[in-house]
Amino acid sequence: MESMVLELGYALDTFYFLMCTALVMWMAAGFAMLESGLVRAKNTVEILNKNALLYGVACMVYLAVGYNVMYPENPISSVIPGWGFLLGEDNSLEDIMAGEDAPYYSNMADFIFQAVFAAATMSIVSGAVAERMRLWPFLVFAVFMVAFIYPVEGYWKWGGGFLDEMGFQDFAGSVVVHMAGAAAALAAVILVGARKGKYGPNGEVRAIPGANLPMATLGMFILWMGWFGFNGGSELKIANLEEANAVARIFVNTNAAAAAGMVTAAIFARILFGKTDLTMTINGALAGLVAITAEPLLPSAGLATLIGAVGGLVVVCSVLALDKLRLDDPVGAISVHGSAGIWGIFAVLLTHPDATFMAQLIGTLVTFAWMFGMSFVVLLVIKAVMGLRVSDEEEADGMDLHECGMHAYPEFGPEHVKK
Repeated sequence: MESMVLELGYALDTFYFLMCTALVMWMAAGFAMLESGLVRAKNTVEILNKNALLYGVACMVYLAVGYNVMYPENPISSVIPGWGFLLGEDNSLEDIMAGEDAPYYSNMADFIFQAVFAAATMSIVSGAVAERMRLWPFLVFAVFMVAFIYPVEGYWKWGGGFLDEMGFQDFAGSVVVHMAGAAAALAAVILVGARKGKYGPNGEVRAIPGANLPMATLGMFILWMGWFGFNGGSELKIANLEEANAVARIFVNTNAAAAAGMVTAAIFARILFGKTDLTMTINGALAGLVAITAEPLLPSAGLATLIGAVGGLVVVCSVLALDKLRLDDPVGAISVHGSAGIWGIFAVLLTHPDATFMAQLIGTLVTFAWMFGMSFVVLLVIKAVMGLRVSDEEEADGMDLHECGMHAYPEFGPEHVKK
């Protein structure tokens, strides 16, 4: 009877973990729709290629190397050190009956959940460098990012490294995933430079509208949906009363923060610009989601709403500040994932009894320095070997034609216009 109860709990926790994995994987579609909606029509196919291929590359590289770097002590990643694709056997009945420290979900489920997190981290970079970074240098960078750069800092917190021992608190990755991806994106944006025509000689900022805002809005809602798996799955367990209630609370807080971030950003944009900017509405929702990711369990629903609302204010201010610095981020990825991620990690201090300001500060600074520094070095080498940016002619014609040989909307392409 005891073994049946343990097996049932193990099966339920594993099933929940896998369903959350599917939701996080679906965020890849959200990133693809969001980014393709916020770029110009002539760059749509290329950004879709980036998002599709980075997911495939990330999954393969994380299987081969990244998981073993991030979780070196996991039973399935230690068959041959350094070669995680030789995954070992999963848990047996004897394993799950071994006492208090027995595993309560499949190790394979843990691997695939962590793999889609790694892909999400890389997805943050693609939008920030949209419309001017070449496809294949980007994918080469993805290999280094997912094999080594991200897993090392992930190990520091989630693999039992020094940040975890120090007491750095980050429940689902406001810093470990989101700000980490934004730091890598910032390095790429600095090296690639701004799009032609984005900034004028006298400091003026010129808007470059996206081609498909309905698609961008769809991407936002897909990401919002996926975030329930992102935060909810990070609870790791659901098969008892306490954990089931915790997961429900995480869902409520995640939703409340997103809603508040969206509405607050829209109101703030209306006050600043006199118009309700849809891109700020979209990014406000995403900023609220990023902000609550650091601690979605402990706040009340009201406090989660406040955390999300501040995230909405932060992202609008950050977008404007980056433009003042002439850092061109077509989709606002650095502001959404970086600035809101930093706010979220310090918002943990409002509710987590074990969080300290110094631990949160050190964890944030160390993660940023590692991700930015290593990404900058790797991208600098790729730039010297392959080049990062398309030529002026290719940028003017559009990356779809030169990188992919096709148009996303052929009826509106140059060939059709000439006829």
